[in-house]
Amino acid sequence: MAAVRHEVVVAWQPHCAHATPRYHEAMTKLVRNLPHPADFQAPPSVADRARWAAADVAARPARLARVRARLAAEGVDAYFGIRPEHMRYLTGFALDDAEDKVSGNSGRFFVSADQVVVLADTRYRLQAAAQAPQARIQATTNDMVAGWQEWLKMLGARRVAVESDLVSHRLWGQLQAAAPEVELVEAAGWIEADRAIKEPSEIERIKSAGAVADRALAALLRRIKPGMTERELALALEWEMRTGGADALAFGIACLAGSNAALPHGSPSDREVRIGQVLLFDFGANVDGYRSDMTRTLFVGEPRARDLEIYEIVAAAQTASIALLEAALKSGGVAPSGRAVDAAARQVMEAAGHGEHFGHGTGHGIGLATHELPSLSRVASEEPLPSPTVFSVEPGIYLDGETGVRIEDLVLLDLTRTDLPRLTGFPREVLVVGV
Repeated sequence: MAAVRHEVVVAWQPHCAHATPRYHEAMTKLVRNLPHPADFQAPPSVADRARWAAADVAARPARLARVRARLAAEGVDAYFGIRPEHMRYLTGFALDDAEDKVSGNSGRFFVSADQVVVLADTRYRLQAAAQAPQARIQATTNDMVAGWQEWLKMLGARRVAVESDLVSHRLWGQLQAAAPEVELVEAAGWIEADRAIKEPSEIERIKSAGAVADRALAALLRRIKPGMTERELALALEWEMRTGGADALAFGIACLAGSNAALPHGSPSDREVRIGQVLLFDFGANVDGYRSDMTRTLFVGEPRARDLEIYEIVAAAQTASIALLEAALKSGGVAPSGRAVDAAARQVMEAAGHGEHFGHGTGHGIGLATHELPSLSRVASEEPLPSPTVFSVEPGIYLDGETGVRIEDLVLLDLTRTDLPRLTGFPREVLVVGV
């Protein structure tokens, strides 16, 4: 990573420091030292992408072996998969988010003890054959039921695990009726739990996607001016990501000004940015199938004391969660649970009187999907977090009709290390724009 250019950190007293000459002097320095795109990792190269593709090919047999071991343990003959990220992980056949919505049954797949079968209609046959050369490409139509019995006979399957959380009650009944001699077994979370543990090349791609996002926001900062709309800024940020190494967006960009920032998952509108408002960006890039996710709350002009105070509380909550994770690493013990990491942030919020203003979870896993295991929330598992894994830490405070602040970073939890790397490189300090 290039030398970091943003060296000034603003220190403030929540209720009064915004009025002091020292504050104004620090703020002026901070504005001059906004992050620059060159501060962050360069876009992925052709060689990087070739290396990642080779790593996936090398890892796929082990991934399939883990699925087959689960099949054997459950006494199941085949696994029927629906999620596009599972398909890519296990077979190599990849459909982007938009294409998946119109692909019909293409991309559904089976894994048995000795076969991998990918369903593809005429639109995707050549692509599937090229991306999944070790799989059998089976012709399909939009009528799943029509081929069901034939496919199961081909696999010799009498018990089939089905991703039950994605199959409607109606389709489940139709599949049972189409092959009444075959038992359908609910399979939820089998592949998700495996994918939560990240391989080195997966971590590299998440980090690369994060750097694309870092550079994009840094490129936009100096162009943010009062009077611009949320939509204009979201479009400008998307342009920076797409021209800066992203294959696609990880998800729709949230650019929210003033009271709109109180919408945790709001969408950009024609609202204009004004001096004295917060400006919240929640966005991520997709690089070689892997996603990033970052939230930064900026200040347009001189921050209000209330908004600075909220920012300080949110930053402290994030620090509390990260400190809990770091303590586990340094002690050489087991990782905390996702529920415990969430509780650490929530305790800070509650102590500051904002417990009711933090409604969502503290974090989520990320990889081929933007939201995946592990979960960091009040209802998360009490089992230790897996390792190595990547997840967000993103506490927030939202005051309805007034303002909202969230800070989100991706971190790598690896119990073989004694540190907790942040895969989000963009600074967390107070940043003022639009002046």
